[in-house]
Amino acid sequence: MSEPAAAGEDPALHERGPRGATRQQLAAHFDDLATGRQPWKRNRYYHAELANFVAFLVPDGSTVLEIGCGAGGLLASVRPRHGVGVDLSPEMVNRAAVSHPHLQFVVGDAEDLPIEGPFDYVILSDLIGYLEDVQTAFDNLHRVTSPESRIVITYFNYLWEPLLRLAQTVGLTTPQRRQNWLGLGDIENLLFLSNFEVIKSGYRLLLPVWIPGLSWLANRIVAKLPGIRKLCLVQYVVARSRRRGDAAAHSVSVVVPCRNERGNIEGAVERIPPLGRETEIVFVDGNSTDGTAEEIARVARVHGGARRIRLLHQGDGTGKGDAVRKGFAAATGDVLMILDADLTVPPEDLPKFYDALATGKGEFINGTRLVYPMERQAMRTLNLLGNKFFSLAFTWLLEQRFRDTLCGTKVLFKRDYEKIVANRHYFGDFDPFGDFDLIFGASRLNLKIVEVPVRYRERTYGTTNISRFRHGWLLLRMCLVAFYKLKLN
Repeated sequence: MSEPAAAGEDPALHERGPRGATRQQLAAHFDDLATGRQPWKRNRYYHAELANFVAFLVPDGSTVLEIGCGAGGLLASVRPRHGVGVDLSPEMVNRAAVSHPHLQFVVGDAEDLPIEGPFDYVILSDLIGYLEDVQTAFDNLHRVTSPESRIVITYFNYLWEPLLRLAQTVGLTTPQRRQNWLGLGDIENLLFLSNFEVIKSGYRLLLPVWIPGLSWLANRIVAKLPGIRKLCLVQYVVARSRRRGDAAAHSVSVVVPCRNERGNIEGAVERIPPLGRETEIVFVDGNSTDGTAEEIARVARVHGGARRIRLLHQGDGTGKGDAVRKGFAAATGDVLMILDADLTVPPEDLPKFYDALATGKGEFINGTRLVYPMERQAMRTLNLLGNKFFSLAFTWLLEQRFRDTLCGTKVLFKRDYEKIVANRHYFGDFDPFGDFDLIFGASRLNLKIVEVPVRYRERTYGTTNISRFRHGWLLLRMCLVAFYKLKLN
């Protein structure tokens, strides 16, 4: 990532023609705000709420570029490992450099960026309304991003235009020049034209001023209700580049948590197809009493010449979630996969998951059992209803579509899993299944989540280790934790 030039005047401001004149006028407008030559009334509550939300989207310690950084407060609030701010106004850049000396600031134009990337995150907050050519600005973002980068855009909901104009007229908000008023669909379409794809989008902040008690109720509860949420002041988009190179051949680790699954072990090894550059199978035995560990050792001796088969003992840990975490920690592959030992998700479907990840269609590949008809005894009615309830709940909580949150087969890159581990403290560590730990983490990191439909089969050996009522209560508790962290926090 190249270093930006030192703060100073941008030569592009002197470009001839209408566009250059417009930029000079805009720079002068913000220079006046920065130096106090124009009244500048900041709504502290609005800016604090916006900063909290953007900080939720951008993990601590990321490399971050903010375009249209103003005085640098938002960039500082996300606590970047390396932070760079770009703004059209030299006076704003000077003010930001004095206020936040640990960050870097440079004068520049969003439509002709003076720096190169890539950065982990690029923020455009309350900016696109001022741009002469939004699509050109979006095109330029490829210079500062990679396929793993994320673009975070916030902007005012066009439904608020009359109210914001009135607020400016009576002096309640900062004076603004004429702006573009783009709906969420307009922003998403312009990103598509510039070869970006949307990962998630939505609305925030129904009441943008502080009124004790009422602001919390409006913005934490009422603003999240269907229909009403579209009346919020702020609309946001998180996007990534659609540009992808050729699919690389990655090494793969298939982690198989198992407890009392002796009759399924050899079938799992024989049916898991070769994946990527090389494939290892990591069995994690949860203190089985039916000879599962001994069967894994026997199968490894018989089939070990054709592929790498490993056995881990879960030890004092309990639950599938603990087994998955131990398996992932020991795995050596670039790609991590979970395959339930009951083989109700056919191992023959794993190449679909690998291809979706390796070709860049997604970064967290989740199986869904609720698309195709399933075999008659594969899932009991109460389990099916529970799965549908949790899929709807998590679609609302995470603002990303989920058909099936509890399918055991999930696939992601090891590098992304390590980021999930680093941020696991945000939600806590009490998921006994591992599914929600991964889903929460993937959503928190703004990974592109893609679902692969699978045919769900009947179990042919053993009995399920799931208790519908006891584990159902745990799942509900996790929903409540997610509601608190994602909706109320």
